[in-house]
Amino acid sequence: MHTETTESGLVIAGKSYRSRLLVGSGKYADLEQTRLATEASGAEIITVAIRRVNIGQDANAPSLLDAVPQSKYTILPNTAGCYNAEDAIYTLQLGRELLGGQQLCKLEVLGDEKTLFPNMPETLKAAKVLVKDGFEVMVYCSDDPIQARMLEDLGCVAIMPLASLIGSGMGILNPWNLSLIIAQAKVPVLVDAGVGTASDAAIAMELGCDGVLMNTAIAGAREPIRMARAMGLAVQAGREAYLAGRIPKKFAASPSSPMAGRVV
Repeated sequence: MHTETTESGLVIAGKSYRSRLLVGSGKYADLEQTRLATEASGAEIITVAIRRVNIGQDANAPSLLDAVPQSKYTILPNTAGCYNAEDAIYTLQLGRELLGGQQLCKLEVLGDEKTLFPNMPETLKAAKVLVKDGFEVMVYCSDDPIQARMLEDLGCVAIMPLASLIGSGMGILNPWNLSLIIAQAKVPVLVDAGVGTASDAAIAMELGCDGVLMNTAIAGAREPIRMARAMGLAVQAGREAYLAGRIPKKFAASPSSPMAGRVV
């Protein structure tokens, strides 16, 4: 059973969040759209690609923090664009400095530019160093239960398996593997990558995920702000359905009203 969640919200590294939806900050038309979509989603954790988004690296350019300030959101630095452990470690050290010493981070080490699939040997290598350095590591990984357990054993505070390839919108392609990871985990499990629409987010939550992280599904929608709102509602609905407990699937009909005691 998960020990890092409560019924009232999601707990990561000892901090509680009301929303179980985490959103990215890239691919929007401008910072104003980023702000409006983030607000509509209800998310409290916003992930930022340190290599691609300005949060203070360039004092002469607009900063994302003007649109989504640290006073209102938890800014989660990530290592998007890193293909080896060394680059990922350096990037998060930079992120920690830019964010005033914040230890919470998202680690992702990619295998290649075509699939953006995680490079698990390099991910494990980086996670080990970062945890030892005091980082609270949320980690993007393959949907392999063994690798997920190894990352948890290293001290990662959240496991984030992909549902399908980043930005693909294909939804959850292997719910069985995801369920195996959820069943064994003692830290939060959040689907990261592959969500395309609200039903994908709801399915992830119905499977028992503690949360969902997404970017392209919102930013790439025809109406990003409306989609952000839909995603927030979907995550809430999926969580409620999971807690309520669905009826079992059966190969037979079952009348909605009992036959016994009928009037005629």
